[in-house]
Amino acid sequence: MSTEETKVPEGILCSNTHEWVLEEGKLCTIGLTDYAIEQLGDVVFVELPEIGSEFAKNEVFATIESVKAASEIYMPVGGKVVEVNEELINSPEIINEDPYEKGWLIKIEASNMTEDSVGLLEYEDYKEEVA
Repeated sequence: MSTEETKVPEGILCSNTHEWVLEEGKLCTIGLTDYAIEQLGDVVFVELPEIGSEFAKNEVFATIESVKAASEIYMPVGGKVVEVNEELINSPEIINEDPYEKGWLIKIEASNMTEDSVGLLEYEDYKEEVA
């Protein structure tokens, strides 16, 4: 998977633990970056939180397993889970195919996006960091 194949949404912010967040009004969509997916390899299992769960920034909210490893996924910004990507439960490989459009993990109502987004990188800066 390369950036040419993967459509990266404009305006996403990335964490140093390889999660991305896209703010859309009061909702934020959260997923894993294409770099993280490349490192993990083929995803075989995803454990997502319950709707209504609340997490602080940097708190573990999900687990992902690939053919290479199991990894914890951290909240790039704090908030309350309002939607989970149910498709990933039965088809976790969607993350490998499309980590930004179809392979998002959760949607949250951010509790303090302004403060929590400090330290997150714009995608281009993130790609330079991991290069």
